Amino acid sequence: MNRITLLFEKKKGNILSLYFTAGYPEKNSTGNIIKAIEKSDADMMEIGIPFSDPVADGKTIQNSSSIAIKNGMNMELLFGQLEEVKGIISKPVLLMGYFNPVMQYGVERFCEHCNRCGIDGVIIPDLPLVEYQKYRDVISGNNLSFIMLVTPGTTEERLNIIAGESNGFVYAVSSYSTTGSMVKAAINKEYIRKVEKICKLPVLTGFGIHDNKSFKEICSISAGGIIGSAFIRELADSDNIEKTVIDFADQIRGK
Repeated sequence: MNRITLLFEKKKGNILSLYFTAGYPEKNSTGNIIKAIEKSDADMMEIGIPFSDPVADGKTIQNSSSIAIKNGMNMELLFGQLEEVKGIISKPVLLMGYFNPVMQYGVERFCEHCNRCGIDGVIIPDLPLVEYQKYRDVISGNNLSFIMLVTPGTTEERLNIIAGESNGFVYAVSSYSTTGSMVKAAINKEYIRKVEKICKLPVLTGFGIHDNKSFKEICSISAGGIIGSAFIRELADSDNIEKTVIDFADQIRGK
């Protein structure tokens, strides 16, 4: 069974997912960060595929993506790094990226390599639903959950479509801003309840979560939170990746 499904069967709330960019801060940092998250109190990890035009991301993730590309990170190298650590990872691993690099790599080839490297799910925020439906069988045939994003402005009609297509969990965007915003998450219980009721899946919320206070607030209205920009900022200044990752997860948990 897919590890995302197993996680949500075992744990109903306070789920912490950490996002980082592959190849940042150094080209070979990916495996070390993965191993550190495995040892930490985070529940899941999302690995960003560097892209030159990450339209949904704020300055922190954009900068990490630019540096990763300059470091020489590419899809083939990423899959090689994932292959090296797959045997020691028990937590769910997702890849998040934009459709252009996936399309250039080849969608079927991408999904097959994800499966081979132990990836549990993919998030492609700019992939139109009609395009996803063309690749649905390839994605599910490689035991991958396809995670869809919703916003406070997502219509009930679209939520019903997403309900029929999603699996694993639903990624709720907390506001209309890009990632990395430090403002209070503009979400409410009614929004989350509507998403959960229609989609009948756990909801994880991202964008703007950066500390214990914002994480606790998000966990009070959804199954958990996804933290990217704040985590990447910690990695930027780290001289001990394992300690940085473990300490950061503990800080978010309020330990």
